[in-house]
Amino acid sequence: MAIVLHSSPLLWTRLAALIFSCVAFSVAVHGGRLFHGTGDWCIFCWAFSFAGSLLVLLVELFGLQTRAPVSWKNFPITFACYAALLCLSASIIFPLYYLKGSSGPNEVRDFRIVSTVFSCLATIAYMTEVSISKARPGEVAGYMATAPGLLKVCETFVACIIFVFVSDPVLYDRHAALQYCMSVYCICFILSAAIILLCIGECTGCLPFPFARFLSAYALLAVVLYLSATIIWPIFNFNPRNGGSKNRPYNCNTMVGLCVWDKLMAVSVLTAVNFILYLADLIYSTRLVFVSA
Repeated sequence: MAIVLHSSPLLWTRLAALIFSCVAFSVAVHGGRLFHGTGDWCIFCWAFSFAGSLLVLLVELFGLQTRAPVSWKNFPITFACYAALLCLSASIIFPLYYLKGSSGPNEVRDFRIVSTVFSCLATIAYMTEVSISKARPGEVAGYMATAPGLLKVCETFVACIIFVFVSDPVLYDRHAALQYCMSVYCICFILSAAIILLCIGECTGCLPFPFARFLSAYALLAVVLYLSATIIWPIFNFNPRNGGSKNRPYNCNTMVGLCVWDKLMAVSVLTAVNFILYLADLIYSTRLVFVSA
């Protein structure tokens, strides 16, 4: 089996991301003394990114792209985008839980600082890989390398963060309107994830309808659903008439991590963020339909 090694900015960027993510989780495991569940999440983000980068490099090193059971036009950039978002989340969460107000030994704090720095470097490396790999105007590329494809990745990632916030404790069981918002998050997440899987598996041609028109129709539906959720979620969580509170409780200042009110606010903000992402997705998907036509 021949080894194929072509020096390029993309190769060096992937190698940098591989090294940075490896150092981040290795240092954290070795001397970070992680005691909270968020530490496990950060380790997962770095380890998953490292494993995926190693897989991509090995496949390209041995020239196995044509033998891979996935579309190699779509898989590497999809993974890189997810890895960038995962490392970004770890770069924000890790210092908030393990550096802010830390009073442990200086050696442990040094390990945590090193992990945070290399997590930020890994984030930059993965973002650079996405920037290098994304489709240029007039270039023939996979759907996931285009703006709508990358937006799908961001939409599903934001939805996953929303699921984390609303599930511990359960924040959507007080009112039917909040359950409606939860159904919006689930429906849009499932459809976006299905589109990503169809593209990675090169199954879009098996659909009984034009894929481009389906994308445009789904984006319009998602915009309408998320617009309603963006309005409904704050009304039924922060309006005193519906049992909510506009002001942040005082006990939130003494809690480790986020209190319930903070999580409700975070879901409101993330819902608005996903609405904007789906709106941009709709604009790009509509242009895609007209260009195809």
